[in-house]
Amino acid sequence: MTTTATAPDGIETIDLNQPVPDAVAAFEQAAEDQGLTVFATIDHAAGAQEAGMELRPTTLVLVGNAAGGTPLMLDHQLMGLVLPLRVLFWEDEEGRSHASYESMDSFAARFDLGEDSAQPRESIAAMLPKLIDAAKG
Repeated sequence: MTTTATAPDGIETIDLNQPVPDAVAAFEQAAEDQGLTVFATIDHAAGAQEAGMELRPTTLVLVGNAAGGTPLMLDHQLMGLVLPLRVLFWEDEEGRSHASYESMDSFAARFDLGEDSAQPRESIAAMLPKLIDAAKG
């Protein structure tokens, strides 16, 4: 079962059952299996280490495709600021892993998205939790 909490700022968080690196690898594979492109994987903990600081595992994955993202940018071109989609895999202070992302409802409100992009938003809103479920472990 997936535990999902919505923060007031539109961030969805799903609890994971495996370490961040394993969840990231499983998520990337699931995304590619669905025909999505993994544009970037950013290991913030590695960056912190290079700067002489310590950060719990925190990895950002940028994922998407033109068929899903372009209608959002056609509705409001500034959606290009937040696309491709971002999923943050992170470990909390108790060693539990999570995946977080901004909800489509949040994007719709922030960018005043209309009916032209409703269907792609619904598809993305249904797809992301399924991809993360594949990464739960």
